[in-house]
Formats: sequence, structure tokens, C-alpha cells
Amino acid sequence: MTQTEVLFNGRWLRLCRRGKWEYAERTNPGGAVVVVALTPDDKVLIVEQWREAIGARAIEMPAGLIGDEPGAAGEHAVEAARRELLEETGYACDRVDYYFAGPSSAGMSTETIAFVRAYDLVRVHAGGGTSDEDITVHEVPRAQAARWVLDKAAQGCSVDPKVFAGLYLLEHGEALFGDLQPSPPTPLGERVG
Repeated sequence: MTQTEVLFNGRWLRLCRRGKWEYAERTNPGGAVVVVALTPDDKVLIVEQWREAIGARAIEMPAGLIGDEPGAAGEHAVEAARRELLEETGYACDRVDYYFAGPSSAGMSTETIAFVRAYDLVRVHAGGGTSDEDITVHEVPRAQAARWVLDKAAQGCSVDPKVFAGLYLLEHGEALFGDLQPSPPTPLGERVG
């Protein structure tokens, strides 16, 4: 195996080279989680926020890093999903089903993203993220969600393609995964066998 060379270490990312291939590596071992959620009145929760890396406002499903809070190195996707959903949207949920995880950009990054579905939502506060975030919460009627997202793109927002994956899972996730709910993977570094 070719040795990995660290080119730069940052707070959240590390730039590495293996052979001639450069890639970004997450410094948090848990990856990220995307939360697919419906309000009690059948509205999809979608968030909008400025993303410095792309220099634009982005349309996304509620999401966040797993294990990025102090003392939460062993946090799993389901726990992070509950925390991020409440923080970003102001909604707490009674149940979270883990669907699957995979690479966010296999040719560029080691980051993995887990998709979960949140159920039985209850509004606790207005949301909006932490003090250093400025998140706008959108509650979009399910039947109009895809068109709404495309309209936001036409208005100049950058749409995260994972939104469309989330909308697909909203409609087909239970049928796809049913009783086959896999357990969330253990954080990197704790992989079994």
C-alpha cells in the first residue's frame, strides 16, 4: 500500500496525498449525518444557510458532523441526528431510523454521510443553528418539495444534491429498508473485524 503524506492539518479537515492522488480527510472520526424529517402537518424540513466554501446560500436537509461536540467522540449517527435536527430546525423527534451511510465524494474525500429518518416531530424552539450559524428553516409541503427546491436553485441558491436523495428516501425509505434497519456503523477507528 502507498504511504499517506499529510500536506496540511486544519481543525476540521486534513489534506493528504497517497501516491499522486490528493484528497481531503475529515478530522472528526464520525463523518456526517443527513436528517430526513416531516412535520406533523406533512411538510419537509429544509434548511438554507451560507456556505463559505461555495460562496453561496445552500439548500440542504438538516445535517451535521457526528462526534464534533466536545466529549462526543463516540457519538453515533442517530444521536447526532437528534442533536442537529433540534439545533438547526427547532424540532425534537421521538424516533430516528438509520437507513445507510456512504462516501460523500469518493474521489475527493474520506468523509462518510449517513442518512436517517426522523419521526414524530415536536416543535421546541425556532431553530436557526448555533450562535455562529445563520440557518433559515423552511417547512415545505411534501407534494411541492422538489419544485420548491428547483425554484430556489433558479433564484441563485446552490442545491445540495443530497436533498433529492432525502426526498427519494422520504417516499421510498421505509419500503427499501423495512425491517432491515442496519445499525449505525461504529466511529472510524473502532471498526470491528
